[in-house]
Amino acid sequence: MKRSIIIGSIFILLSIGAAAGFFYWKNLRGAGPAFAPPPQDITDLFPDQAVAAGNTTDFPLRLPDGFSISIFADNLSGARDIAIDQFGNLWVSRPSAGVVTMLSVENGRVVDAQDIFSRLNQPHGLAFDPDNPSSLYIAETNAVSRVTVYSDGRLEKIVDLPTGGRHTTRSLLFGPDGKLYISIGSSCDVCDETDSRRATIYVMDKDGSNFTPYATGLRNAVFMTTNPRSGQIVATEMGRDHLGDNLPPDEINVIQANHNYGWPTCYGKNIHDEAFDKKVYIRAPCSEPFETPSFVDLPAHSAPLGLDFVNGGGWPEKYQNSLLVAYHGSWNRSEPTGYKLVQVIFDPIGNYRETKDFITGWLTGDGALGRPVDVEFASDGTVYISDDKAGVIYQVTYGGQTSSTDHSNLIKVFSPQPGATVTSPLTVEGEARGFWYFEATFPVRLLDDSGAVLVETFATAQDEWMTENFVPFSVELTFNQPASQSGQLILMRDNPSGLPENDASILIPIIFGGQN
Repeated sequence: MKRSIIIGSIFILLSIGAAAGFFYWKNLRGAGPAFAPPPQDITDLFPDQAVAAGNTTDFPLRLPDGFSISIFADNLSGARDIAIDQFGNLWVSRPSAGVVTMLSVENGRVVDAQDIFSRLNQPHGLAFDPDNPSSLYIAETNAVSRVTVYSDGRLEKIVDLPTGGRHTTRSLLFGPDGKLYISIGSSCDVCDETDSRRATIYVMDKDGSNFTPYATGLRNAVFMTTNPRSGQIVATEMGRDHLGDNLPPDEINVIQANHNYGWPTCYGKNIHDEAFDKKVYIRAPCSEPFETPSFVDLPAHSAPLGLDFVNGGGWPEKYQNSLLVAYHGSWNRSEPTGYKLVQVIFDPIGNYRETKDFITGWLTGDGALGRPVDVEFASDGTVYISDDKAGVIYQVTYGGQTSSTDHSNLIKVFSPQPGATVTSPLTVEGEARGFWYFEATFPVRLLDDSGAVLVETFATAQDEWMTENFVPFSVELTFNQPASQSGQLILMRDNPSGLPENDASILIPIIFGGQN
């Protein structure tokens, strides 16, 4: 009897071990890059300046021709959501550290990093009120709060959120209607939720009132953005696990009021999840108008997160109105996938056309150097990308546009200061070294937040410019008040040679205050 019990116990243990081994082999053997430490600190792989797409070194990251990438900020463990304030400073949420960090930016460089808010409960979503740019909204896993930045104000909680469960991130977006949208992930991989607030996007007024469901059936729509052409809200969505390497697809969805996007019953193009859902239906399961199919299917387990539209900024026409999406990278897959940025391309009327790689190379044979998270396309055409594995913010620029290089030893602007409120006519004054000029002038541009040129002219030296010393300059800009609230003042080194290595410029973020 005792012998049979021992044999039976051994058999059970072997069966459990075999089942666990099979489960691991089928679902998790490619999880290493997601959880193992990076094989190398990616900051050690960057030279002192931006790396261009055509570099001939063994630098791992690859970009399209004409683009360059650099480390904008480091030592930001767990960096996730990025929000850019009216002064051009970056605010970064770091849920694992419980902090929101502000990166102070001057002349295109980070000059200071401070944890402005700490001891928070997994802060993730950040959003500035477009009608009140000093008002910052922060989504912790259990609440949404707001605060007036650059003041002694304290966080004011405006709404409570459900806590616990598998998905703890909460993300924020101000819609074109001025209301605040918040995504709340599911509590599980796949289940029937008991709390109706889970697996949804809710909408509320700025004070937290009228907190109501906007869209449902969204397992984990971690990031949202607004299509500048259509005004529609677009969100990434991560599908469930444990259906194999290629199911279900991850998704991009156009979020519409009162639409159900299918989870947990349906995925992708309204495919019925029969592995979970055993119910018998009178109607066909997963059919419109009851469930809304995905807008774009993405490779399963890519884990799409941050996304933003290319809108102006001096980028070539073939990139305009396309969507940049960060694939955080798989863990529930036998062979790793993702760990890159892609460009999602649409036709002129907004229909999906194709997806192309934009930045690759984080995934190596030795593991993952990083995992891209958020994507922010700034008005000057700079793209900021957070990386919660490497703990950095990358900066991507195109062509001769302003980069992170510090030109303060070449040119200094006394007025306007970054973040200043300006009106027309605007007087720009400062000093630049003689070789910044050519024949006593250099180009100046004023752009709105879409990258449209409001005025382009030349600043003039106020003294002898044939010198290496600083020479004062002045220029008056007259322009029509744009529809946008913010913009960029760009001062460019005159470059009659046309050689790229002689290009240099600085940008100054400004706020438009109306005409005098």
